[in-house]
Amino acid sequence: MSFTTRPEILGSFGVATSTHWIASAVGMRMLEQGGNAFDAAVAMAFVLHVVEPHLNGPLGDLPALIWPAEDDRPTVVCGQGTAPAGATIAHYRAEGLQMIPGSGLLATVVPGAFDGWMLILRDHGRLSLREVLEPAIHYARAGHPMLPRVSNTIAGLADFFREEWPTSYATWLPGGQVPRPEALFRNPDLADTWERLLTEAEAKSARAAQIDAARAAFSQGFIAEAIDGWMRDACVMDAAGGRRKGVLTGQDMAGWQASYEAPVSVDYHGWEVFKPGPWSQGPSLLQSLRTLEGTEIASMDPNGAEFVHTVAEAMKLSFADREAYYGDPDFAEIPVETLLSRDYARSRSALIGASASLEQRPGAIAGYEAWAAAAVARAARETLEAGVGAGEPTMAHLTEKHPTEKRGDTVHIDVIDRWGNAVSATPSGGWLQSSPVVPGLGMPLNSRAQMFWLDEGLATSLKPGARPRTTLSPSMAARPGGARLAFGTPGGDQQDQWQLIFLLRLVHSGANLQQAIDAPLFHTTSFQASFYPRGVNPGHLMVEPALGEAAIADLRARGHRVEVAEPWTVGRLTAAQRDASGLMRAAATPRLMQAYAVGR
Repeated sequence: MSFTTRPEILGSFGVATSTHWIASAVGMRMLEQGGNAFDAAVAMAFVLHVVEPHLNGPLGDLPALIWPAEDDRPTVVCGQGTAPAGATIAHYRAEGLQMIPGSGLLATVVPGAFDGWMLILRDHGRLSLREVLEPAIHYARAGHPMLPRVSNTIAGLADFFREEWPTSYATWLPGGQVPRPEALFRNPDLADTWERLLTEAEAKSARAAQIDAARAAFSQGFIAEAIDGWMRDACVMDAAGGRRKGVLTGQDMAGWQASYEAPVSVDYHGWEVFKPGPWSQGPSLLQSLRTLEGTEIASMDPNGAEFVHTVAEAMKLSFADREAYYGDPDFAEIPVETLLSRDYARSRSALIGASASLEQRPGAIAGYEAWAAAAVARAARETLEAGVGAGEPTMAHLTEKHPTEKRGDTVHIDVIDRWGNAVSATPSGGWLQSSPVVPGLGMPLNSRAQMFWLDEGLATSLKPGARPRTTLSPSMAARPGGARLAFGTPGGDQQDQWQLIFLLRLVHSGANLQQAIDAPLFHTTSFQASFYPRGVNPGHLMVEPALGEAAIADLRARGHRVEVAEPWTVGRLTAAQRDASGLMRAAATPRLMQAYAVGR
């Protein structure tokens, strides 16, 4: 595994890596100005809102892992907003819905990303609010080079925006024209929003007080007021094909704040791997590691058919459990301890056979039979023909019939500074496809509520105040010898699949970060999707052609319904590491030609 598309970045001062080169450069600038990893991550995030608006926005969602240098373990920052008080199953059913749409106002939960970033900045950063927001304001005001992928997304939605979402039409098609690829694109309303926020915040003198004032302006002040006022009257087209009003209010926003919590973790071959809890899909990666302990995975060729088959089968089992048993632990008793136990994993490993499984097989846990049965029934109900709707939203699989079903995706950030502080964050939601732009703010609402079910009695049943079971899933690990690793990827349901493959190659093949990222990737959609219309593709397996014709033929012979992707299109991984010696490493995927790692 010696081939790489670019070098693994090495240094001792700091490293920053993300899914867009401008954001990575901005992160490094914060470190050069005396900021730490927390300052850098916040600045990078707000820039990503500007330069990748089809993948994330300020009114979206944020799970992050932060690891202060002096701490023994990382901490989870929960910037995942909750369902509004009016978001009841009865209300949505009364709207004629059997499933929450993938876009529009009923798909919205309380915006969480902004407050999550402000919590990190206030409690752990060093720089001022103005210093970390200035780069985003610059690119929103002066312009940034329009990514061809964003231009194409806007072009595909132009007629829909003009007819149904006029505020989005005005924002994304200024002067009625689709922005040209690589031309400078501006979002002056967003720049004005942040400038006004700074003006109000800087009425306070102390740094922490300014950040708290910004949080108040967002959740209770002019931003919340703009959202509340617009939501009272707005009635817009959604992915289910109807015009509907939303239920989010200013009171919902005022009653929610980002928070800290402990991660979940497992040990694996001397490593300890950390993830957010079961309100994310993060424990599925940990379950897969536990399951693979019962196989010969360590001795397999990491690019061979046996490896791909074994990992894919383990992932199917873990994601079947995700669908049956994961949810907000504040509202349901989630059996995390059982799911991550070695005894349970041994029973799951025994199910991995020589042929590809086409079934949904959540594990049997006493007292949870109803959840498992419901998950199996839903999967049968939503089964799709193989290949339909498969793949990552950022890949070329826009097969949806309705314009607003063109899903957005996600971004990722990893940063480590010279003091040893580290951040891994996967912000998402609030993308330009999800919801109309809120008038005057320059940003749309999120659509994370689509991950709830409109059925009673489930871990993921829609409930006011509950967190949706998100796909967002940053990762950290402690390596043998004391190195600390931060890594992650966009990709919806694929996030913990690609991260698992990356991690296995680090653990078992001795690859460096760039080698593990560049090696051929794969994923399966042979389980319930998290995004509307929540389909299932039994036996589906997408692989990159670099696996080779022989391996692909072998996988087909095992019963996998293989879809061969275009070269270099699967996965958007980034990673950063600090060794015990102080040596830092970073890497980023060459796929989609956007992500970069920088450092010195």
